[in-house]
Amino acid sequence: MDEMPIVKQDDKSLPVENNDDVDEIQDDELEETNVIFTELSAEAKLKMDVIQGLLEPCDRKTYGEKLRAAAEKLDKTVRTVQRLVKKYQQDGLSAIVETQRNDKGSYRIDPEWQKFIVSTFKEGNKGSKKMTPAQVAMRVQVRAEQLGLQKFPSHMTVYRVLNPIIERQERKQKQRNIGWRGSRVSHKTRDGQTLDVRYSNHVWQCDHTKLDVMLVDQYSEPLARPWFTKITDSYSRCIMGINVGFDAPSSQVVALALRHAILPKQYSAEYKLLSEWGTYGVPENLFTDGGKDFRSEHLKQIGFQLGFECHLRDRPSEGGIEERSFGTINTEFLSGFYGYLGSNIQERSKTAEEEACLTLRELHLLLVRYIVDNYNQRLDARTKDQTRFQRWEAGLPALPKMVKERELDICLMKKTRRSIYKGGYLSFENIMYRGDYLAAYAGENIVLRYDPRDITTVWVYRIDKGKEVFLSAAHALDWETEQLSLEESKAASRKVRSVGKTLSNKSILAEIHDRDSFIKQKKKSQKERKKEEQAQVHAVYEPINLSETEPLENLQETPKPVTRKPRVFNYEQLRQDYDE
Repeated sequence: MDEMPIVKQDDKSLPVENNDDVDEIQDDELEETNVIFTELSAEAKLKMDVIQGLLEPCDRKTYGEKLRAAAEKLDKTVRTVQRLVKKYQQDGLSAIVETQRNDKGSYRIDPEWQKFIVSTFKEGNKGSKKMTPAQVAMRVQVRAEQLGLQKFPSHMTVYRVLNPIIERQERKQKQRNIGWRGSRVSHKTRDGQTLDVRYSNHVWQCDHTKLDVMLVDQYSEPLARPWFTKITDSYSRCIMGINVGFDAPSSQVVALALRHAILPKQYSAEYKLLSEWGTYGVPENLFTDGGKDFRSEHLKQIGFQLGFECHLRDRPSEGGIEERSFGTINTEFLSGFYGYLGSNIQERSKTAEEEACLTLRELHLLLVRYIVDNYNQRLDARTKDQTRFQRWEAGLPALPKMVKERELDICLMKKTRRSIYKGGYLSFENIMYRGDYLAAYAGENIVLRYDPRDITTVWVYRIDKGKEVFLSAAHALDWETEQLSLEESKAASRKVRSVGKTLSNKSILAEIHDRDSFIKQKKKSQKERKKEEQAQVHAVYEPINLSETEPLENLQETPKPVTRKPRVFNYEQLRQDYDE
């Protein structure tokens, strides 16, 4: 009878049948109980060095000092280090090596949420669009609010779901995606509140500055430095709207800038835009300094009607976003213009005002293109992979609210009072207007609202029980295809009046056309002007061909009969003289 082989296991002798599977079973068991670690992480090596130092023989006092030093080195408590040493004595290296979870790669969330997170992230990064995991998490929260759900995936869960996708993209592109760095932006208000900026159109900032450039009027006469009002989205640093003019800061100027920021923007081919200024919507909060224009009741009324709250800065440093962009525009955009003054008065050029040649309208054309094609298209300093406009677009929790233009007229446009003439006509700034349906209101006093950047169209309102009721839009006669600002209209009126002509739509229009032609002629090169002058001189002294001329007697004009003017008598004066 053959003896059964004896296998030692845990110091116990167990009979094992002699078969071919024994070696395989033993190998499997060894693989499970004796894991071999070929590489250790830096953290595991540090733990091993610390534990081995603690296992060296020493007295009680020295061991206590070594234990406290080890706890400080590992950034753990003394009790945690003691447990780690005990576990190392029992399990070996497996005690200090982090093991992976069996459920790594799976998520304990609803499959529909997982599908929504992945599809939103992929859709937000198609083509030129860019969307960060933080912006996806914001959309998850909005989606949960729409569905009325109290529980939804947290932002950390969204990150865990998207991390594998982002890692695959990084490996495919063979470059590291920097992602969003830095903390979330927050603003401190004067009343002690903290505005945490979470998405686009959540918080807008507004401020004014005088641009460091001298402008001229239509006759190349120096005017003044223009005021620039700018509205910026705090989340994306994208410029939302602007207003440029000579009017000092006021609630009306802020209102015009707000109107421009809220409405969708469309520009003609004259602006030569390569990109689109696609920002619009109504903010939830307006964050400004404590100026009188921002504390006005007018601005509070606008906020109440449009549904946003006005907040004042706690300290000047809270307006850093606005101030930095003002500095960029002044030094980078304006510094190459004739008439640039600079912010330092001592270093200001003495010939800057003499060299000024830029009008307000020309500045507006150039400034709009700089903002749309340059400033808003630059990479955001925090994400490094989204432009300011892309960050604004990706940071929207939902489509912005569209506000009708007529709803903004009452609270955002300048106004004046006028009377309606017979036939539905009215006069404003020496220009005649006519509007549909206004003939029925002849003789009534109305409220006229207008945009000073273009007064060829005005809007007429009637006061009814203390409220303004919109009647009609009135258009300037003979100005259907033209554009005219308030400043241009005033300058043209002064010019026409100075030569003693009667003011009318046609006279003002003719003056502007003649002025534009004069400026175009003035811009011609010196060589071109010399050629034109020489052509005129040669035309005067051109030789005469006598054969083609008419006889001298035919050239003599017959004298016209002299007509005597009739005498006009004053009948009343004659009667009084003869009565006497």
